[in-house]
Amino acid sequence: MSRATRADINLSALKHNLQIARANTQAKIMAVVKANGYGHGMVEIARALSNSDGFAVATINEAMDLRESGVYQPILTLEGFNCVDDLRMVYAYDLQCVIHNEQQIELLEKNKPKNLNVWLKIDTGMHRLGFSPQQASEMYQRLQDCPYVRQPVHVMTHLACADDQSSKFTSQQVKIFNDSIAELALGDKAQLSVANSAGLLAWPDAHQNTQWVRPGIMLYGSSPTMKHTAEHFELKPVMTLKSEVIAIHDFNKGDSVGYGQSYVCDKDTRVATIAIGYGDGYPRHANTGTPVLINGSLFPLIGRVSMDMITVDVSKAKNVNVGDEVVLWGEGLSADLIAEHANTISYDLFCGVTQRVPFNYSNAG
Repeated sequence: MSRATRADINLSALKHNLQIARANTQAKIMAVVKANGYGHGMVEIARALSNSDGFAVATINEAMDLRESGVYQPILTLEGFNCVDDLRMVYAYDLQCVIHNEQQIELLEKNKPKNLNVWLKIDTGMHRLGFSPQQASEMYQRLQDCPYVRQPVHVMTHLACADDQSSKFTSQQVKIFNDSIAELALGDKAQLSVANSAGLLAWPDAHQNTQWVRPGIMLYGSSPTMKHTAEHFELKPVMTLKSEVIAIHDFNKGDSVGYGQSYVCDKDTRVATIAIGYGDGYPRHANTGTPVLINGSLFPLIGRVSMDMITVDVSKAKNVNVGDEVVLWGEGLSADLIAEHANTISYDLFCGVTQRVPFNYSNAG
């Protein structure tokens, strides 16, 4: 019999979250499916999001995989291209590219790609990729003058602190972006994009005058802001990570549990062992007290997370048995809560689920 550990992917929840995105903006939706669809399976996610207006990925290889899977919508590569071979693939697969450094423009000017659709990225404060506001006008003009670039040139930026609604930095970035594009000779058909998930849901100014938004984490059912839960935004979890109880033991006060004797029972304790560990992507740094869901009740993790197993205190329940299903995160137990206990973010949890875990896709509920 196969191991019960699995990730259930609810495509109906994914489609619901796309509708939440649409309900909050008049802009077109460029669904972000990079990093294997935030760990959910890029191709399966893109197929389920067939009503999206476009898709964004990080790399050219990701974009090629999407095209080869039958995706026909615009695909934007957020890292753009770095060499002539990249340019050939961009043209062959009809991809859109972010232009964020001068070397990319030089490649365009020297290698004559045909009719390339590009987005100029302005660095308004993220300080990761993009041209400074002072450079933007010159670089935009060079792209306009390049006969191998499809016109009009589109313009974008990325928000650094939109998850923090108490920060003033997002408003500053939006102002810098608006001031910068006012200096550009934008055509009537130029497209603009600023908002990520947090920008879309929490900062209306970030998308009210733009043509595209780029939702990512919200599509997968996690909250993009510190202030509000996913439920506040009516988002539904897409991934539910599950396993089962494989052993139950009763230990005495003073007995230790797990590696390093890191947990010592402060009372007589009933302990359930669950078939999941960091070898499956469960966070090794999840602390004692991290909840798991068994038969509708929450129970605390005790001891260290092992490669293949975790242990939880089920002393308060009499109805927990070997073979019972366990939810590690997802329906009934927020991934954001588990991430908080592990001092990380839900993105990290989703992307960290390993190849050992089978994925089951359905349109349940």
